[in-house]
Amino acid sequence: MSMRENLDISAYLVLGPENTLGRPVEDIVRAAVRGGFTCVQIRSKEASARELIECTGRAAEAIASEHRAERVALLVDDRLDVVLAARMQGVKVDGIHVGQTDIPVDVCRRLLGEDAIVGLSARTEELLDYVRTVNTEEIDYFGAGPLHETATKPDCGMDSAGHVITRSFEELRELAKLSPIPVVVGGGVKLADIPELAQTGVDGFFLVSAVAGAEHPEQAARELVSAWKKQKQNDSR
Repeated sequence: MSMRENLDISAYLVLGPENTLGRPVEDIVRAAVRGGFTCVQIRSKEASARELIECTGRAAEAIASEHRAERVALLVDDRLDVVLAARMQGVKVDGIHVGQTDIPVDVCRRLLGEDAIVGLSARTEELLDYVRTVNTEEIDYFGAGPLHETATKPDCGMDSAGHVITRSFEELRELAKLSPIPVVVGGGVKLADIPELAQTGVDGFFLVSAVAGAEHPEQAARELVSAWKKQKQNDSR
């Protein structure tokens, strides 16, 4: 079974070198995986292409060191060139996440192959109409948000006028019902948000600071995953 068929976006870490309080990215990735995180995305607007390739390679090694390479997906944000170059160097990169203004998903699919994971940030404006009508044949999941305004991605969830649109739990409930593919939600997500977020029916949460910026990343990851699983179990009773 390919990673695409086995994709689990329930606990999704996004990070780059600028998010780790000076600690190696691979140490944070390892801690998150030990804590139960199921997906990792390398994202940086500051690192060079070569730095991102190296960072992705170290993240892949960290996941493999925990014997989770077949269970935890490793993605790169936006940079198709980085994914292709890392793969040429033998790095196990499972796919890419792109935004509405990045490289089109059909191009990503064509160059990365049918087994690759391709995630897309759902359109901010007219969100519900968008997910109801967009062609999802080439997409594996939607990223939606922000739940709160966030310093790690200040342009997240902006409308055409440059205003940040945050998402209510009610909207996310509707989104989960309408979307034909899995949905992961982020944007300033913290431990206190997890129970109510899990109740909306979305497939997972993504975050940066709550793990990458935590004093004890593994403990923080474990608490987040535990809270998510506990609420999902309660809802299924």
